[in-house]
Amino acid sequence: MANTMRGEAELLVGGQPRLLRPTFTALIAAEEEIGPLFALVERAGAGELRLSEMTALFWHCLADADGITREDVGAAIAEQGLAECAKPLRALLGSILKGAG
Repeated sequence: MANTMRGEAELLVGGQPRLLRPTFTALIAAEEEIGPLFALVERAGAGELRLSEMTALFWHCLADADGITREDVGAAIAEQGLAECAKPLRALLGSILKGAG
């Protein structure tokens, strides 16, 4: 179960809810791959976030990626659609901007 006070969210992957936890380590790994997180937040706010960036952020923030591939995360986004995936994205971006409690 996601603790929203800590900036956590859930994403259905393969029909199972998976916890997205924006830990320092996860955010550093995401930043190394997709660039500065503040720029990511700005792109998202401007509607210019790429699907590959969302997939990478979700992938790095998976609390338990055991048996889940990055392709599984991408397929989950495609299955649910961008509107539904905007919910966990907002939670993670909010955590990036405000910090986790």
